[in-house]
Amino acid sequence: MTSIERIARELFASQPFSRYLGATLELVGAEAVEVAVTLDDKLKQQHGFAHGGVISYLADNSITFAGGLALGCNALTSEFKINYVRPAIGQRLVARARAAAAGKRQAVCQSEVFAIGDDDSETLCAIAQGTVVAAPDRVSDKDSESNDLYASLS
Repeated sequence: MTSIERIARELFASQPFSRYLGATLELVGAEAVEVAVTLDDKLKQQHGFAHGGVISYLADNSITFAGGLALGCNALTSEFKINYVRPAIGQRLVARARAAAAGKRQAVCQSEVFAIGDDDSETLCAIAQGTVVAAPDRVSDKDSESNDLYASLS
């Protein structure tokens, strides 16, 4: 495991909301990131599809990680747009993101979210694009564990 992958996995594990959803960081590569969640009933809306907020979370978090890898630093999403193209029905959801363009201070990233069926078939459910920026050196004086992880990126 590379040091960047180790740091990315530590940062991911430090996210309370990701842990709450049971999300996993499936892939950390030089040019791509995959974030996944098992789709159980608590993550569905009234029609039995994955809730749009869960899909949006996957797109946002995968975009942020792809941007951080492209920028080589801790990062934050400054904006993103999502298009829901099909209902998300399946056993799992996987978001695959990559940086489409990166400069010194920002990266434009794209994510596709797929529903994975019982037979491992994939259905594209959403497409998102966002802008990711370098995070400040210290996010919060109260969060020393995260600050230590962020410092290791520089």
